[in-house]
Amino acid sequence: MSNVKKWSTQWGGRELTVEVGRYAIQATAACTVQYGDTMIMATAVKSKKEKDLDFFPLSVSLEERLYAAGRIKGSRFIKREGRPSEESILNGRVVDRSIRPLFDDSVRNEIQIVLTALSVDGENDATICSLIAASVALSISSIRWEGPLAAARIGMDDEGKFILNVTQKQLEENNKLDVIIAGTKEKLVS
Repeated sequence: MSNVKKWSTQWGGRELTVEVGRYAIQATAACTVQYGDTMIMATAVKSKKEKDLDFFPLSVSLEERLYAAGRIKGSRFIKREGRPSEESILNGRVVDRSIRPLFDDSVRNEIQIVLTALSVDGENDATICSLIAASVALSISSIRWEGPLAAARIGMDDEGKFILNVTQKQLEENNKLDVIIAGTKEKLVS
């Protein structure tokens, strides 16, 4: 684990930390992104052979774990997590719709992005961490991709001022605006 690299910056009043080289070393690329106490691990894997398909075989899944929110199932018989929640499926689609336009149309290798919630603090948005983590994993991989991608959740306070990376508490108190924006340096994609 001597190749572990870590970067941090203040963003929207909280620290955003990206780390590579510690987990999922056998994947094509992997990273963790932490914003507040919310941490997402992203892995990107590409098949070696191209498929004879007429569509781009991209698969994005956001896996929620009960331990990420501090809940452990009590029964000794039920040890599985169960099927993904509706929120998990929708957040995975947000990531998919944001990164899909940045791939070359000619790519026919299967690409799988797996986003795993390692911890969720209930305040900082796991979707934004997932978008950034997917972008980092794809950017450090050998997969042809026109990234990197940045993302933010924008809210609005009572005075009409925008709030960068609005927290869940701020959204509950004031629900005037809730928008997720993702894009590259040149264009917005979602």
